[in-house]
Amino acid sequence: MFTAIKGISEKRVYLLLLLLLTGCSPDRSDYAQEPLLSSGHFFTEEEGAEFLENMRLSYQTIENWQLRREQIKQIILYGSGLEEFPERNELNPVFGEPRIFNGYKVQNAAFESLPGVYVTGSIYSPLDPAVSPPGILSPHGHWTEPGEIGRYRPEAQKRFASMARMGAMVFAYDMVGYGQLGEFGWMHHHPEAFRLQLWNNIRATDFLLSLGADPDRIASTGASGGASQTFFHAAIDERVSVSVPVVMVSAHFFGGCICESGMPVHRNENFQTNNVEIAAMAAPRPLLLVSVGGDWTRNTPTVEYPHIKHIYELFGVPENIENAHFPNEEHDYGLSKRGAVYPFLAKHLGLDVSKAVHPDGSINEEDIVIESQETLYVFDEHNPFPDYAIRHNDSVKW
Repeated sequence: MFTAIKGISEKRVYLLLLLLLTGCSPDRSDYAQEPLLSSGHFFTEEEGAEFLENMRLSYQTIENWQLRREQIKQIILYGSGLEEFPERNELNPVFGEPRIFNGYKVQNAAFESLPGVYVTGSIYSPLDPAVSPPGILSPHGHWTEPGEIGRYRPEAQKRFASMARMGAMVFAYDMVGYGQLGEFGWMHHHPEAFRLQLWNNIRATDFLLSLGADPDRIASTGASGGASQTFFHAAIDERVSVSVPVVMVSAHFFGGCICESGMPVHRNENFQTNNVEIAAMAAPRPLLLVSVGGDWTRNTPTVEYPHIKHIYELFGVPENIENAHFPNEEHDYGLSKRGAVYPFLAKHLGLDVSKAVHPDGSINEEDIVIESQETLYVFDEHNPFPDYAIRHNDSVKW
């Protein structure tokens, strides 16, 4: 099954084989505690860097990487129970009334990702959209404080509106169990949350395309758990042409929520990967890593970014991978991060960045209206929640 790699010592080959077979360093003692899951700080920082170095040595040609990429893809699909996709049902969209603001509009919307399973969100779009505008998917992370929940956070709404002003059609949508569906009975911390969220991302792409988004210009960006959704989605769905995972891609940290690492999508009995390799599966498509000094992405400029750039170099497009690092900042999608993301999306999606920045390059998010969480709900007296709609994760039929 394994072949020797030219130029690598016997000891290095032994370590590589051991990593592939066990998913850990030789001195790791707690491997058997959760034999098929890689969760939280599964590796130390040193182990994560060592794992990447050994893997880099194993793919020195594009053919080596493409084989590795296909293996990782199969692990993700099989581990999530999506080795065979469900039949794509009709989306049956529900739309609220558009609300017009300065340079953009917002329309609440929902669709069925599976029969009776609704994905709720809001569409932010330009006032005068192009015939086939770029589409941006905006999954969110695990912010739960009142007034700071998921896609309802003020900084999130500013981001969606700014991207719409730039010329994109943005779909911001709820994680499983968040927002209005959480009030109806859905749970976020459910054993199959990862599976459904990955499928919801795939169907959200279908939804954007059904609204007329350009199939060649679909991006995804989110922070924290939303970044996990971004890079897992891009790894298995080639329609995602631009990826911007913010404050999440790490060699040693695998996500702390069941919706990120609660299914065996990083390893099986004889295989191990991590989120850096999964993010790299977007290659050669444009990818921006946004990292900070205040969380598990602190090593990105010296560990994660160089590894992924090596893969982009195999494709001959090192210019398609970038890293915006903020060593003195914390875990969020704050102003400085948005200042790095807007130009990147504009460059690769053909957007007008001048609509989101001042002439001096500073962010311009003036006159963006921050709406209440309830205002951003789609189901109301005009659009009642259907009687047949599913109200709990356990009722989902795959």
